[in-house]
Amino acid sequence: MFARRTSLIQSVSGAVAPTVALSLFGLIAAGGIAFDYARVASLDSELQGAADQAALAAASQLDGTSTAITRATSAAQGLVVNLTRFANDGASSGRTVTVPTANLTFYSAYNSDTDTGTVTTSATAARFVQVSVATREAVYALTPVVQMFRSGAIGGLATAGVGSSVCKVPPLMLCIPAEDFPSASDVGDGLRLQPGPQTGAWAPGDYGYLDFGNGASGLSTNLGANNETNGCFDNSGGLQTEPGNKASVTKALNTRFDLYEPSAGTCNSTSGDYCPAENVGKDFAKKEVVEFKNVSGTTVPANPGCGAAGATVTDFEQYSGAKGFTRDNCHIDGSCTSNFGNGSWDVAGYFAANHPSDTVPTGSAATRYNVYQWELLSKSTRLPSKLLNPGDLPATKTTGPSSNPKTDYTYTNYCAYPQPKNGTGVAASTTQKDRRVLTVAAVDCTGLNGKGAVKVKQWVDVFLVEPSADRSSPYATGKSQIYVEIIGKATKPGGENAFQYYGRNRPYLLK
Repeated sequence: MFARRTSLIQSVSGAVAPTVALSLFGLIAAGGIAFDYARVASLDSELQGAADQAALAAASQLDGTSTAITRATSAAQGLVVNLTRFANDGASSGRTVTVPTANLTFYSAYNSDTDTGTVTTSATAARFVQVSVATREAVYALTPVVQMFRSGAIGGLATAGVGSSVCKVPPLMLCIPAEDFPSASDVGDGLRLQPGPQTGAWAPGDYGYLDFGNGASGLSTNLGANNETNGCFDNSGGLQTEPGNKASVTKALNTRFDLYEPSAGTCNSTSGDYCPAENVGKDFAKKEVVEFKNVSGTTVPANPGCGAAGATVTDFEQYSGAKGFTRDNCHIDGSCTSNFGNGSWDVAGYFAANHPSDTVPTGSAATRYNVYQWELLSKSTRLPSKLLNPGDLPATKTTGPSSNPKTDYTYTNYCAYPQPKNGTGVAASTTQKDRRVLTVAAVDCTGLNGKGAVKVKQWVDVFLVEPSADRSSPYATGKSQIYVEIIGKATKPGGENAFQYYGRNRPYLLK
């Protein structure tokens, strides 16, 4: 018995148990703190990620329109749904991370280095947005073994802006009369685009050029280029205008009508640059002089007509017998009160001259663009080349002396070529818009005075009605004017929606 007691007293087995028991409190506390800290860190990451996504969603709507702030607020609150897996504070929102309206601040300018900016409530001026999500808490899971703790308020804050560019369009801008232009009632109306003034206020219907680089030379290049092959140009701070007298660059647009003035560019059938449309009907004709020299006898040689071999050909010139699409009647007689017409044009006269055996269309079918497309459906029968002045013939003749009574006959023909003669017509396809359809930047010109920055409100498709030229008859025009018909809001080639196609908006985080 004594030996057993002695052995028990001398035994060291279990000597550390008290130490372990006492240290369990510290070990559990340390483990609990580590677990709960990881939970809080994860909650912080969740809320910061939610703030980042909400800021990016809001910034994507800052397009300079009057509804930008309203749409940005809705986007921040509902476009992206963020959930928290680590908040367990019993908030009424449950797992959903919310963005109160009061937690959005908009700026017209922002300095990311100093985290300061110019606060704005103007939807058209807002370019940056700062978003903070509603704060949440995490109730510690294991730390309460030591003492009851909560994480305290944790949130997320992010600031974002939007960078933008414009792509695949000619450098042409149009001052619009209203933000919702063009409405359905505008479709088919003629529009006289007048060069905007170098000084003074710009009016709706004035047009100008956008600065895509290289001055007038760059303008000419981009106006003649195939719209779908143009590159992209930065629009983050608004597009810069290119003021000054640039009337000469309209000759690049005229290549779409198969008119090639000196230095206007040469048709590249591979890229489509400077190439004509498939339908180039216009009020211009080619003068072709055909001569028959030293003809014996009294038989007069027949007129070989247009395109005769050996004819002396003068390039296209305005000719009264050539009937192209006309302007709106009110733009011809001066009764229009603005650059915007009413869509009423001489469709009957056009059909009488070009399609006398066909029924004159009415209603929406009578727009110039719809007639143009109708002609393209059967080019061989509706767009043939034709002699415009048969009533002015027969030929003039010059008779030689009696010793050599041979006669020279000369036919002077004026010929219409509604299909390309000088260049190669580029057919419209799913990757190519018709060359007589321009996608134009519709901008608010309020406050514009010469060179300045403008924001694109809408992309508009317009149809080129006539070549830009100086005319005195049958109505006066200037080569600096561009006359178009409004087709509607822009579409991609093939008629698809143009969202983010011509204007690329990319939101980005500043912090």
